[in-house]
Amino acid sequence: MQLPELFEEKMKKLLGTEYEDFLAGYEKERHQALRVNPAKISAEEFLRISPFTLEPVPWAKNGFYYGTEDRPGRHPWHEAGVYYIQEPSAMSVAELAGVQPGDRVLDLCAAPGGKSTQLAAAMEGKGLLVSNEIHPARAKILSSNIERMGILNAVVTNEAPERLAPHFPAFFDRIVVDAPCSGEGMFRKEEQAVSQWSQDNVDLCAKRQQDILEEAAKMLRPGGVLVYSTCTFAPEEDEESIVRFLLKHPEFSVKKTEAYEGFAPGRPEWVKLTDEEKESVSVERLEAVLASVKDTFRLWPHKLNGEGHYAAVLEKADGNQGEELSTLRIEKTERKNRKNGKSSGKSGVVSAEAEAWKLYREFAADTLVHGHEGIPMLYGEQLYLLPCELNLEGLRVLRPGLHLGTVKKNRFEPAHALALALKAEDVKRSVSYGSDSREIRAWLSGESLEGSDGRGWTLVQTDGFSLGWGKQAGGILKNHYPKGLRKQ
Repeated sequence: MQLPELFEEKMKKLLGTEYEDFLAGYEKERHQALRVNPAKISAEEFLRISPFTLEPVPWAKNGFYYGTEDRPGRHPWHEAGVYYIQEPSAMSVAELAGVQPGDRVLDLCAAPGGKSTQLAAAMEGKGLLVSNEIHPARAKILSSNIERMGILNAVVTNEAPERLAPHFPAFFDRIVVDAPCSGEGMFRKEEQAVSQWSQDNVDLCAKRQQDILEEAAKMLRPGGVLVYSTCTFAPEEDEESIVRFLLKHPEFSVKKTEAYEGFAPGRPEWVKLTDEEKESVSVERLEAVLASVKDTFRLWPHKLNGEGHYAAVLEKADGNQGEELSTLRIEKTERKNRKNGKSSGKSGVVSAEAEAWKLYREFAADTLVHGHEGIPMLYGEQLYLLPCELNLEGLRVLRPGLHLGTVKKNRFEPAHALALALKAEDVKRSVSYGSDSREIRAWLSGESLEGSDGRGWTLVQTDGFSLGWGKQAGGILKNHYPKGLRKQ
């Protein structure tokens, strides 16, 4: 691999005698991994039935390296959300966040969705996950991956951090900032990262990262945890970004976290500050902040089986929590109105949302054994189930919770997302075909199948994993697999 000359010179100065080992890492075979979705299957059970050659990723609870001959992206289980294909080093970030069920979590720079889906797995469907991505096209990919993994409690937004922050003041328990960066750690994986590299871009990314951290700080509650990460080696974007942020924010500190085997400590000696920055705090404070950088993490490709990453776990001091923590409080009166099918306007007037909910309930009575808890909200013709009462006014929202379906001329058509969030025991009608069967190949390409004598919406599965909806009628199982997902 031909690396940028200036990059090589810079890394040689930083690493000294270690540089040759670092350079040799580019000749190593790149490792690929997947992460099992515990909402679909346990890691133990997946290991038992998996057709792939798997070895555990040491720092990821449900992560596994797969063999070079394996093609998990082509297997029907991928479309069923049984696992997520993810770069192994990237799996470290969500693990370091220490998310618990019931937490309020923000993934601020979330596309394509690896870290969001990993955070969601730790939440076990409880609490609130806000997955945000500033770029519209990437936000759509993020939203589709949230759908594929059958996540119930996620809201997907397409916003700049400075527009998101006023909606969530001091609200989140955990925030992940996987910051846009120069991508030096991805040189083995992405040739484009090599061709686009420049020191000017490194400096630009470092400035942008400070802006993002400033907004993230506003949204973290006192006592909360913020995980900052990049996929670059540049100290300007790694240790320096953390030091500059900490010098401005004495309420934050590096949280000492146990390192996994192969994780290297941060390098405070690589931090370069201006005289003005050094003089902005006491000598003792500066020394303490620099020393704390050793408790951040560098993941080097020549020291572990993964690409280059940097991660820092920061904790916000527990201060006065008497302030208003959230604009997202669940108002009991409003929830009661929604459940009773009343509009929030004139008393006794049934809203379009209530009519949509009525149609959904009719569908549910015919099709579902078990549904999901939440608050119904109608966006145009689309009915969603919010995990809690949310004030989303003024925000660009791609997915306000679980997509239940579409209201069409006094009938309800269930969403693909709903199918992926259900299991066979949740529905009254389901069929399952082997992942290597002719039926599944035909189904994924959009063909209808031979049905039974029954009628109505039917959950179609492969090896017991939900793939989508079919509709039984006249001995035919009509295919409702989304056209945009069909295999050619």
